[in-house]
Amino acid sequence: MKKLVPPFDRESAIAKVRMAEDAWNSRDPDKVSMAYTEDSHWRNRAEIFQGRETIRAFLRRKWDKELDYRLVKELWAYGENRISVRFQYEWHDDAGHWYRAYGNENWEFDETGLMRRREASINDRPIQAEDRRFHWPAPGPRPQDHPGLINSPV
Repeated sequence: MKKLVPPFDRESAIAKVRMAEDAWNSRDPDKVSMAYTEDSHWRNRAEIFQGRETIRAFLRRKWDKELDYRLVKELWAYGENRISVRFQYEWHDDAGHWYRAYGNENWEFDETGLMRRREASINDRPIQAEDRRFHWPAPGPRPQDHPGLINSPV
């Protein structure tokens, strides 16, 4: 496997996306934040912020609210030092109400492979527990044989 730094080809972009998915499924803010530059710029829904420490704080808040979080990311496009993904994740609140979040992210990397910019557009949709699609043990990575999103219904 090639080192996962720009410029990306299809193989390295897919590997970078899966690496990000696995890290986020760990729900470990310290681990996840290390994939970003010290001064990384983020737009997540309506929030705009900068810096690795702010990212850590954001992720702690996120996973304190979004319980039993499970995520699937899929490569959408890539080129040079940029990757775009689409994703879905499922979670429930402390009252037991389940949601599926749908979104797209645009990523830009520095020459060492750290993400210096992340822009995410995300929408949540309430779902019934029986309509969940993601059932692997959490926290933890999606099993290799679990389907991605290509053929998943909206």
